[in-house]
Amino acid sequence: MMFNHIFVGTNDVARAKAFYVPVMAALGHELVIDLPHGFAFPSPSGSFIVATPRDGEDATCMNGFTFGFKAADYAMVDAFHAAGLANGGTDEGEPGVREQSPGRQYGAYIRDPDGHKICAFAPNAEG
Repeated sequence: MMFNHIFVGTNDVARAKAFYVPVMAALGHELVIDLPHGFAFPSPSGSFIVATPRDGEDATCMNGFTFGFKAADYAMVDAFHAAGLANGGTDEGEPGVREQSPGRQYGAYIRDPDGHKICAFAPNAEG
């Protein structure tokens, strides 16, 4: 992995945490570290951080930018999608095989409460 961390801005830390804790738990990332202005999910390969922007300006989502998380299997992708919808997210693409993805991976897309598009993908089990 080439990244040290990914930082997603939010304007409402409590709302973002209520969304991301179950979504990330569905992907096997249950350790949450509280920060003075947000929270983080650390891993050996990097951290995913959600917090208010340091400059004090409003957080905005980026059009055309997606954060993609690895999932071990189809069930994990399904759980990610369901957790997102159940906790304030919106659907951007139901779970299923993505014909256009390399290796025809199984994935799902959601938007978090601040509008950031995130997805989870698992390798295609069909080979």
